[in-house]
Amino acid sequence: MQIEFHPDVVNDLEGSFNWYEDQLNGLGYQFLDELESGFTAIKNFPDTWANFQYGFKRYILNRFPFSIIYTVSNDQIFVIAIMHNSRKPGYWVDRITQ
Repeated sequence: MQIEFHPDVVNDLEGSFNWYEDQLNGLGYQFLDELESGFTAIKNFPDTWANFQYGFKRYILNRFPFSIIYTVSNDQIFVIAIMHNSRKPGYWVDRITQ
């Protein structure tokens, strides 16, 4: 399966990566590593995680308070957001119509 990303996912990642790196050198890279593990799990077992909102699924990271919000269609996985679980959790909904 192919994974495609909404263009704004880059902004989600940059802000979070920079914040974690400011807290502790290397922590941002650990965040990216956990995301990569999540993408691999989603790619291998896309229907495993619970339905979330608006027809999307939610993969919750273990170590960091973030979720990967995605949908599956045919042979494609579309990631619409890397959402912080507590701060403005519904901010990504506007991306659905973009």
